[in-house]
Amino acid sequence: MTAEPLERSLDHHDRLTEPDPDAPPLILRTAREADLPELRRLDEEVFQEVAYPGFLLRQLFDMYEEHFLVLDDGTGRLRGYVLAATRALGADSWILGLCVTPDRRRHGLGRELMTEVLHRLRRDGTEVVRLTVEPANLAAILLYRSLGFRPEEPDGGLRADYFGPGMHRQIMRLDLPGPGEPAG
Repeated sequence: MTAEPLERSLDHHDRLTEPDPDAPPLILRTAREADLPELRRLDEEVFQEVAYPGFLLRQLFDMYEEHFLVLDDGTGRLRGYVLAATRALGADSWILGLCVTPDRRRHGLGRELMTEVLHRLRRDGTEVVRLTVEPANLAAILLYRSLGFRPEEPDGGLRADYFGPGMHRQIMRLDLPGPGEPAG
């Protein structure tokens, strides 16, 4: 598979209102190798102590480039990203990261990133998408639920100590219809 070029301005229908009306529209595009230092900065800004180490971001980029999407503000700073990793064998994928900088949240950007990556995963034959979310992150849970994700049983998807002591997560799942099937 080759990476599908994507460079789309997010100024359509005034849905994605910019905090600064004079700011240029954000561009949703596939990550580039030159973005790696900025991805590291962004990941550390948003995820702080649980940010990916730089070497791992590099390897994730190398492996999953076509499902690594970024929001570019045109000034050299990235304002968000989504990363999906698909198993080499099978039709399962995991969302390994979704983030938007605090100053750009509540404008539909996380939804835009997720919608595009889910479109790509469906096109590429993925049947099941999973993700983990901090159980207290209600904004993220509501976003994922609105996109069709549901807690994966047992126990409502809750996994104590999933990432280590005290780092609980909720696992959520979305079954994707095939390219010729209606979404439901």
